[in-house]
Amino acid sequence: MPRHSPSLDRATPGRIAEAALLLVDEGGPEALTFRSLATRLEISLASLQRRCTDLAGLLDLCVDHVAGRLPDVEWDTGWATATETRFTALYRLLAAHPGLLALRGTRPWLGPNLLARLVEPQLADSLAAGMTPTEAITAYRRMYLLTLGSVGFVDHRDPRAAQAATRGALAALDPAEFPVLTGNLAAILPALTDHEVYYGALRQLIHAADPARVPILPPGSAAPDPRRDT
Repeated sequence: MPRHSPSLDRATPGRIAEAALLLVDEGGPEALTFRSLATRLEISLASLQRRCTDLAGLLDLCVDHVAGRLPDVEWDTGWATATETRFTALYRLLAAHPGLLALRGTRPWLGPNLLARLVEPQLADSLAAGMTPTEAITAYRRMYLLTLGSVGFVDHRDPRAAQAATRGALAALDPAEFPVLTGNLAAILPALTDHEVYYGALRQLIHAADPARVPILPPGSAAPDPRRDT
């Protein structure tokens, strides 16, 4: 019988992902190395590499672990409500781990949890609501890119630091050359870390794509008479 290794018990996918996320959250993207992760897990480097052969595989594991926390939306939820629920949950999860987004870079996010909890049900709901496949994927991509961009450019865990860095950069500008930026700091700085900026933009995209919304008639078309029975 082969000898059981306690280190492999500590190197479960869930424990690896949680430890990696803690390293990134505490020390930034540069803090995550195989050696630092093995030390955090109290296992050998070789044991860790048997579970994750490279950084790309480790990041895939972390992303899908986070995606496992996305909500299951009830099947009878309206399209607009279901869409807002899914994307706001993704936004909050990613905002809690901004270093993970930086490490992922341009790599596609195709883990089973993300596909099963976000992509597949969102596209299925859109088709069921009356969208064509092209309309469904276009609406999804717009909201997905909005979410990644809103998280990726600001560390929402420390809004004061984000505002202070921007204040310092804008203060160095010549007011004669940049009168709008230097003259409106009171409005610019809070907007950098205001979550409502994202929520408002998401709702606008949802409203524009909502199949239940009354369609806008082209110029010259006659609107139906609401007084008339049909």
